[in-house]
Amino acid sequence: MNVDSSDSNLSSRLFDRVIASKQNLIVVETDDKAELLVHFRQLALRSGQSIYQWQDDLGISSLREGEVRVPGSKRMADALRYILQSMHFGIYLFTEAEGHLRPPNIGLLRQIGRAKGGNERKVVFIGEGLTLPDSLEEVTEHLSYARVAPQRPRLRDGRWVI
Repeated sequence: MNVDSSDSNLSSRLFDRVIASKQNLIVVETDDKAELLVHFRQLALRSGQSIYQWQDDLGISSLREGEVRVPGSKRMADALRYILQSMHFGIYLFTEAEGHLRPPNIGLLRQIGRAKGGNERKVVFIGEGLTLPDSLEEVTEHLSYARVAPQRPRLRDGRWVI
């Protein structure tokens, strides 16, 4: 998939907003999860940031080093416990969370959302129409990501116009 500079800038600004957020739980509303994951992977490779993805069948894996996985994190509750106990900065992307937002995961997410301290961890849910339980809304920030299609110049009356 080709990524033009406007897409890179948009995803870079989204990444900056995730980092700058006062909340530890973030919902990114997008209709193209796969494209956004490609951008986050490129950011992880280029910047060296600690960005991870949780997948139902694999658990937590590094976007920078795809073969590096966290053992025992296949279940969402185990992955959230790992995030809570981690002493390191990290951004954890969840794209398959729709069926997993129930107890005990909600309680663990509430703990992550309320956690304060020097070791900042961000849990980012990526999806379209994703709704979190009402009990998590006070500790969640909502962002949106939409790809802007570049306009191609056209030749009209001997001049290039956009």
